[in-house]
Amino acid sequence: MLIKRFVSVVFGVCIVCVVNAQSATGSYANKLRNELVKTWPHNRTINIVFHGHSVPSGYANTPVVNTLGAYPHLTLHAIKEHYPYAVVNVITTSIGGEQSEQGEKRFKKEVLTHRPDLLFIDYALNDRSIGLERSLKAWEKMIKQALKQDIKIVLMTPTPDLTENILDENTPLAKHARQIRDLASKYHLGLVDSYAMFKDLAKEGKDLREYMSQSNHPNAEGHKVVLKAIEKWFVSR
Repeated sequence: MLIKRFVSVVFGVCIVCVVNAQSATGSYANKLRNELVKTWPHNRTINIVFHGHSVPSGYANTPVVNTLGAYPHLTLHAIKEHYPYAVVNVITTSIGGEQSEQGEKRFKKEVLTHRPDLLFIDYALNDRSIGLERSLKAWEKMIKQALKQDIKIVLMTPTPDLTENILDENTPLAKHARQIRDLASKYHLGLVDSYAMFKDLAKEGKDLREYMSQSNHPNAEGHKVVLKAIEKWFVSR
C-alpha cells in the first residue's frame, strides 16, 4: 500500500502531495545540480524544456505576451543567479490555446528533438475541454516517450482560473490537479503543485485577482508564485 506523505515546499505557502513522487532532494535534483555546478571545460549545455499552453508561453492579457515575466524565463534567471558557471537553455515549446492531445501529437518532433535534461509539462487549464480520460491518455503518452529517452520530467498542476472556485474540491481544475498528482506518483516523477499554492493563498484570504492578468492567465506576481515551486528543483536550501 502506498504511503502518502506531505512535503512542505520551501518558500511556498503550499503543501505538495508527493505520493511516491520524486522529492526535491531526490535523484532528479541531485543529478541536475551536479551538472549545473561544473565549470569549463567540464560543463556542458543543459536544456530545460517547458511544454504546454498559453501560461508557459507568457500570455498575459491576451493578445499581450509577457515572455520575460513568465515562469520559464524567471526559471532561467533564478538558475543563473545560483549557478553562474552553468550553460543553460530554457526552451518553450508551448502554444497558446493548445491542449495535451495536440501537444502529444507534436511531442516527438518539437520537444524530444531538444534532448531535454529536464522537461516540465503544463496543460491542465486547457484540458478541461477534452476531459479527464482523454487528458490522462495524452499525458501518459508524453510521459512514456520521454522516459524511454531517460528524460527527467516534472508535471505541473494548473494555475487558477477565476471563473472557478479554487476552494471547491469538485471543480474541473481540482479534478485535473488530482489526476496530475496521481500521475507523478505512478511514474515517480517530479511535481510542481501550482494549484495547491494558489489554493493556500486563497485560504489565507488573499484575493487571487492580484495574481492574474485575466481570468485564466497569471500576471508577473502569479508567475513568481509558480517559480517558488520550480526553484526547489535547482536550489538547495
